[in-house]
Amino acid sequence: MDTGNNSIARVWQLAAPLAANEGLEIIDIELKPEGGRSGRVLRLYLDKEGGPSLDELSRVSRGLSDLLDEHEDVVDGPYTLEVSSPGINRPLKRPEHFSRFVGKKIRVRTRDMINGRRSFFGELLEVSAEKIAVQQDGTRWEIAFSQIDKSNYEHDWSA
Repeated sequence: MDTGNNSIARVWQLAAPLAANEGLEIIDIELKPEGGRSGRVLRLYLDKEGGPSLDELSRVSRGLSDLLDEHEDVVDGPYTLEVSSPGINRPLKRPEHFSRFVGKKIRVRTRDMINGRRSFFGELLEVSAEKIAVQQDGTRWEIAFSQIDKSNYEHDWSA
């Protein structure tokens, strides 16, 4: 039976056509311990320009729930399925996620130190297949995707 990353990859394969059918994109999938002793949550974050509707999220949730019931070996053991929007400060995981936010503020945490720092917050200047460029306090920082541990868009509430 699959566990961890294998389960997430298989859920992604099952969920992608359902999400695409609703005009949605999978932003992230998590399988995490939560709640009780053996409680786990399988959480999918879906988005589209303008944000997903509750109906769209519900249709994907029902369809995925049915598929996971058919493919019992995808997620080993009990879990709770949650399908939601990633929220306003959405995570950025893939190059195409970053591309949408060029010119906007993002927050990035790296796996290793880059010139003495691991935390960056600033304007996303550009995105290539291998890296991003962020401007923070007048300095341009180039960060390889392989170095990014966690990153997200930071909504500008003053705009």
